[in-house]
Amino acid sequence: MPVVYVEQIGEWEGKEVTLRGWVYNRRSSGKLQFLLLRDGTGVIQCVAFKGNFPAEEFALLDGLGQESSLEVQGTVRRDSRSPGGFEVDIARFRVFQAAENYPITPKEHGTAFLMENRHLWLRSARQHAILKIRHEVIRACRDYFDDRGFTLVDTPIFTPNACEGTTTLFETRYFDQTAYLSQSGQLYNEATAAAFGKVYCFGPTFRAEKSKTRRHLMEFWMVEPEVAFATLEETMELAEGLICFILERVLTRRRAQLDVLERDIGALERIVPPFPRISYDEAVKLLQASGSAIEWGGDFGGGDETMLSERYDAPVMVHRYPGAVKAFYMQPDPERAEVALCVDMLAPEGYGEIIGGGARIHDSDLLLERLAEHGLPPEPFGWYLDLRKYGSVPHAGFGMGIERVVAWICRLTHLRETIAFPRTLYRIYP
Repeated sequence: MPVVYVEQIGEWEGKEVTLRGWVYNRRSSGKLQFLLLRDGTGVIQCVAFKGNFPAEEFALLDGLGQESSLEVQGTVRRDSRSPGGFEVDIARFRVFQAAENYPITPKEHGTAFLMENRHLWLRSARQHAILKIRHEVIRACRDYFDDRGFTLVDTPIFTPNACEGTTTLFETRYFDQTAYLSQSGQLYNEATAAAFGKVYCFGPTFRAEKSKTRRHLMEFWMVEPEVAFATLEETMELAEGLICFILERVLTRRRAQLDVLERDIGALERIVPPFPRISYDEAVKLLQASGSAIEWGGDFGGGDETMLSERYDAPVMVHRYPGAVKAFYMQPDPERAEVALCVDMLAPEGYGEIIGGGARIHDSDLLLERLAEHGLPPEPFGWYLDLRKYGSVPHAGFGMGIERVVAWICRLTHLRETIAFPRTLYRIYP
């Protein structure tokens, strides 16, 4: 008898199949047992009639707790009242493990309890939907860059130097040396872009930020493209195209999951290119007019980003921030040296920055000056400086945080739901 998945059940109407999964819910009406069985691809109702089983077998079925694991065999029958439109009439079953007292019940649970039981909370419909959407976002990123001739080149997790500032580094021992967990793969991307032209990396990054806001995790995933000879404007177009591609994929392939989350799909469908683009100068004036205390030269806080992004229905690109608030490697604007050729993309609905990037310094002397200004010793960056000695060219790229994009698309209140096992300021278990 074929073993099938719930998502394929419509292909087996009128036939006998084998299903394997977990009890999502169960109810009884005396002579009938109704089991909702989930297998990771969907949920289906399985029905057992008392007269078809010995008394002890029917009693066993009647006593199964939530999340008990079992195999059922039976005939697929169409029923519009059931989840997915089909039911399975159980002819035989086998219990793998009978679970008791499953801790996550339909009642309300606090965040601390749910995070303590994150390994089990993942089985709920809401968390399942979020992580399916996350999977689609990641797959869309890979397809977008692969289809445009980019080469995926992995970058290291252990690094000898900082990328985004020394105050947020996780330090560790690397035998007899000091190493740090990667803040970004960008510096290594610049090396591989000089070898392959168009590259991207995708992997975990780490920031030791003592922040408890809804927008921060200690460990998160980024996709980071880098392109030789690219300008800031071309980088902005690449980023805009990526977001549009992701949205189209999720809206096409994950509509059911968005429905589970009760997401306002219209808000996502209305996002079309071109996205609004404003300079940092313009953004500061808008914020000041809205009551923000921001002064020119200051970096935007989360409240400023929210205030800006709420003015637009689509992501807004803010470009040319003061170089002083950006990383050491940002290329100054040749027409205005105090600002950098950089861009931050802020998601609508108050979700803040989801993409940050820009043009990189390609002159060796200027890069040495910037390292000194940021108090960074040149020795660990020797290899990075080499890139400016052997065929240096203008180049640009960006980083997109997967968790922030998922939070926005799913309209979540906190990043902790966007990844299977989040690492927050006070939590590293489970």
